[in-house]
Amino acid sequence: MSMSLRLLAVSAAFAFAGTTFAATPPAAAAAPAKPPTVQQQRMVACNKQATGKKGAERKTFMSTCLKSAGSAAAATPAAAPSAKQAQQGRMKTCNSDAKTKALKGAERKTFMSSCLKSSSAAAS
Repeated sequence: MSMSLRLLAVSAAFAFAGTTFAATPPAAAAAPAKPPTVQQQRMVACNKQATGKKGAERKTFMSTCLKSAGSAAAATPAAAPSAKQAQQGRMKTCNSDAKTKALKGAERKTFMSSCLKSSSAAAS
């Protein structure tokens, strides 16, 4: 009988110890929180500016806002066109010129190459 009482006492001690450890917060939770990164701060600012926008409009706005250099640029995302937008503009202009001249095949390829080169030299 004394053996079963000991076993019961040890079992109760382990059960009590288990609940005590479970109630103790982990060490990671006690560590001070790290300040948000620049990207996280930008996300918060863009989210505030995107209120009221939905669907594709919101997605486009968020993409543009997050890519911008800072909150001042985020307020006016269309202030300065990016290099990609400038290249797309040159491509559009050269394409329309080639279409107007009814160029096809190798002739069109040569024209497009020279047009894009001259446009990028003029833009620089």
